[in-house]
Amino acid sequence: MAVLQSSPHTPPQNSVSNMMVAVLYALIPGTLVYLYFFGWGTIINMLIALLTAVACEALMLKLRQRPLRPFLMDGSALVTAVLLALALPTLAPWWLTVIGTAFGIIIAKHLYGGLGYNPFNPAMVGYAMLLISFPREMTAWLPSGIEDFTFLDSLRYTLFEVLPHGRDYDSITMATPLDLVKTQLGLDHTMEEIIGNSRGLFQQAWGWINLMFLFGGILLIYMKVIGWRIPLAILVSLFVISTLFAIPDPDLRPSPWFHLFSGATMLGAFFIATDPVTAATTPRGQFIYGCGIGILLYVIRTWGGYPDGVAFAVLLMNMAVPTIDYYTQPRVFGEERD
Repeated sequence: MAVLQSSPHTPPQNSVSNMMVAVLYALIPGTLVYLYFFGWGTIINMLIALLTAVACEALMLKLRQRPLRPFLMDGSALVTAVLLALALPTLAPWWLTVIGTAFGIIIAKHLYGGLGYNPFNPAMVGYAMLLISFPREMTAWLPSGIEDFTFLDSLRYTLFEVLPHGRDYDSITMATPLDLVKTQLGLDHTMEEIIGNSRGLFQQAWGWINLMFLFGGILLIYMKVIGWRIPLAILVSLFVISTLFAIPDPDLRPSPWFHLFSGATMLGAFFIATDPVTAATTPRGQFIYGCGIGILLYVIRTWGGYPDGVAFAVLLMNMAVPTIDYYTQPRVFGEERD
């Protein structure tokens, strides 16, 4: 006689591992454009971050006396590693990637009880810690389209911080568009002088990178891996607030399109802010959560001390998630209104 098991009788289709694999696939287009514009450093950072994340995950599971296989195979540590690696400069030394990844996995994730219990996004905790602690190393971006900086050159600098003969650190590093605009506006230059009218937005590396992450994010929404409310709220709120400040004086304020397609805007909106563990869960709460990130992102970029504010905006709204969910709970069916 067959034994009838308890419900649910239909196995779930959207497991944690399936979601993480889908996220990793959706990151491929943006990663390839990263590789095209900034060279092999991004891939090297990913390999170091992946090895560190798996090692730290296994170590913490062992210390917490948890089984290795189900937790190592869920893919959450891999997603954390890849997201952090994409946020790091292409000339990040190996120890920077190791410290950031270990901090995110050990402190931001396992210190709170592991996956499902962490209140903050682990990748953004690791990134924010690195940005505050090592500001010089976190600005070592190669110029986009550099052709004579080979894989071996990138690997040699990552492992030993040795540059090719005849090169010095300052000659091969540059500021990101957000950093450049923020600095030049502080020197009383206009947006036309900084960017110029001859170059379109999508001719710039960061514009194409954000476009590819937008494409990957739309795929995740189509596959129902993430919802549409949080990304839409972030992008609309960022567009609206940047438009309101740009209209009175466009020479001194970047356009809303510049904000949408510079820095980590699309990566943050679709891949970081939508983390199901740390994001708001109620429908109304997701709109509030996303709008808060978009507004904070603009405020930090415009008046804060950092050119890009995705990590800090997400972490600040992570803190507000319990309160947002508490006050935006949908009315239970059959419940009487006061």
